[in-house]
Amino acid sequence: MDQWRKRKLSNFDYLIALNRLAGRSFNDITQYPVMPWILADFTSDNIDLSDSRVYRDLSKPIGALNPDRLAQLLERYKDLELFGFTEAEKFLYGSHYSSPGIILHFLIRQEPFTSMAIDLQSGRFDCPDRLFFDIAASWNSCMTSTSDMKELIPEFFCLPEMYLNTNEFPLGRTQNNRLVDKVGLPPWAKGSPHEFIRIQRLALESENVSRNLHQWIDLIFGYKQRGPEAEAAHNIFHHLSYEGSVDLDKIT
Repeated sequence: MDQWRKRKLSNFDYLIALNRLAGRSFNDITQYPVMPWILADFTSDNIDLSDSRVYRDLSKPIGALNPDRLAQLLERYKDLELFGFTEAEKFLYGSHYSSPGIILHFLIRQEPFTSMAIDLQSGRFDCPDRLFFDIAASWNSCMTSTSDMKELIPEFFCLPEMYLNTNEFPLGRTQNNRLVDKVGLPPWAKGSPHEFIRIQRLALESENVSRNLHQWIDLIFGYKQRGPEAEAAHNIFHHLSYEGSVDLDKIT
């Protein structure tokens, strides 16, 4: 941590180290490394990384970034007691920021994740509209849907191949007849996965992110995960997603 504070360790490497210390591993999709959405502009022709307006607010979980959606979720949160939920069982977000389904969603074009995704869907690809086909559409879903709270994975910052359908998998067409093939990139990426990765990485290592990344770390790995601090930060997920909520020794 001291090396990171002194800027002798990159933000990317520090996040990888934190994930490892938290027990997350590239060898386990149930505990896969998690990374934050950094940028919030995926529609402009050009992007200025010195402009703070192009960045996501790292002090808030994904579900709290859109105030209108958060208001809906808070209203539902208050009503859960009426349906028999105890105080410990109440939640703001019924879906998580990291799960096996999210990993397979993002890496569906890369084996062995392709085969795992097909197995998950009983031997076929999921509905094309639910596949990962466009960066801006994914961000928009995370900003508007009451059931989409996903953060990113490390590959978003280092694996341009994940955006290409090199193996030419038949992923189908969406309801508006869009072919699901390679992932649609923001205009500022100029159609290049390598350029998208380059800008993503520059954004991750930017001064804006370096000043604020600790706030996201507090939400995911730190003291704002549970309890009053989590409630104040609107960082409350389904109780079964927390360690200790289920006695695994009693499951047969």
